[in-house]
Amino acid sequence: MAYRLYVFSVVFGVGLASSGSVTAQQYPTKSVRILASGIGGATDFTARFLAAGLAARVGQPVIVDNRAGGLVPGEIVARAPDAHTLMLTGAVTWLSPYMRSDMPFDPVRDFAPITLAVTQPNVIVVYPGLPVKSVRELIALAKDKPGVLNYASSGNGNSTHLAAELFKSRAGVNIVQISYKLAAPAFTDLFSGRIEVMFPVASGAAPHVGAGRLRALAVASLKPSELAPGLPTVAVAAGLPGYEYGSTLGLFAGASASAAIVNMLNREIVNLLTAPEARERFFKAGMDIVASSPAQFAEAIKVDMAQSGKVIQSASIRTD
Repeated sequence: MAYRLYVFSVVFGVGLASSGSVTAQQYPTKSVRILASGIGGATDFTARFLAAGLAARVGQPVIVDNRAGGLVPGEIVARAPDAHTLMLTGAVTWLSPYMRSDMPFDPVRDFAPITLAVTQPNVIVVYPGLPVKSVRELIALAKDKPGVLNYASSGNGNSTHLAAELFKSRAGVNIVQISYKLAAPAFTDLFSGRIEVMFPVASGAAPHVGAGRLRALAVASLKPSELAPGLPTVAVAAGLPGYEYGSTLGLFAGASASAAIVNMLNREIVNLLTAPEARERFFKAGMDIVASSPAQFAEAIKVDMAQSGKVIQSASIRTD
């Protein structure tokens, strides 16, 4: 299994010897590991930011352990004996049970949510030659030509896929998915008109929109986003109240972590994320900071499982 380690440490702070259960006052008694999937990109950026800040606050090294495979971090954390092993992950962790039958963990039972850290809103972009300049015009064209328009997704079950399927369900249109393994070839076909529509994250689309290679129609956040300046929301532009989709990243411990340790980690991480310099750094990286409480994160997971799970089942989306 391919992996890469980044170790963030400090010269001050001496951990307590580990013996038996660890209290929030003692934690951490040794180095902390944050598992993440994928080297580079939003997950890697966020994990390294959190690791460096947390190491400075708790006086123990914090290691970013990047693992290939979206479910691998969950497998490891679900078996972890304590909260010294954490993971930073997105919706793949809690939505995979709807898309595969061989789950190695239960996303509700096996993990303790710490905080929903960041989100990236998706946007609707189209090939500039497509004769639409608004979401309403896109819907009208799709209804006039059912099954003719195609949309690109950079894989099955990710935000580029689910944002589109939710849109299809809410708008009552039939736009056909063309699945790519990566975003780059999807964008290439979109530039040429071989594909007409895509629902990428705002930061991924921005350079291409700015260069005129794509036309942006709307952002999939509930409120206008500074990450997609000048774009209306899909909810308002298309008359689809409540339509929202974004790529999210949250921090988890295993279910064995005590509530006291989860709350302590939440406090430290939220303090890191809400510092003014953090907001600027994440904004430049194309992310909005959320920094939720554990309860708010758990509720967000519950809501997403209900909404996206219904979309996944209706569209018969599978990843196994």
